[in-house]
Amino acid sequence: MARPAIKKPNIVEIEYVAHRLAQELMEYGEPIPPFNTRYPEKLESCLKTPFQTFNKRSLYKTFETKAAILFYLMIKNHPFQNGNKRVAVLTLIYFLIQNERKLKVDNRILYEFAKEIASSDAQKKDPVIISIRDFIVQYSEKNSN
Repeated sequence: MARPAIKKPNIVEIEYVAHRLAQELMEYGEPIPPFNTRYPEKLESCLKTPFQTFNKRSLYKTFETKAAILFYLMIKNHPFQNGNKRVAVLTLIYFLIQNERKLKVDNRILYEFAKEIASSDAQKKDPVIISIRDFIVQYSEKNSN
């Protein structure tokens, strides 16, 4: 049986779901600027990279690896003036939900994990992405709906 196609997040969804929710629910004393102040090329790149191919083969083969690189880039590439970790957390949650998955981890643990990723050495990208993938494998599960 073939796996269902992975649903990709797009700019409109990130604006109306992840960015807006981060603004409304996760201020933490630092406001997130309006969406139109983002760095467009960076955000578009973050959303497209997990689905890149070479010779018709996916560069990020598994769903969890796609989710990991998406989360990593949303944090490390700074597509927003402020709130990158918060928007990245909500983008990851949205991407999982979109693909009939859910995270089963305390929000604070997830946010602390995002802070660890933000402070990680960019020279050690591959091991960091593996740790994100492992985190997603450990704390996500299929929705039972």
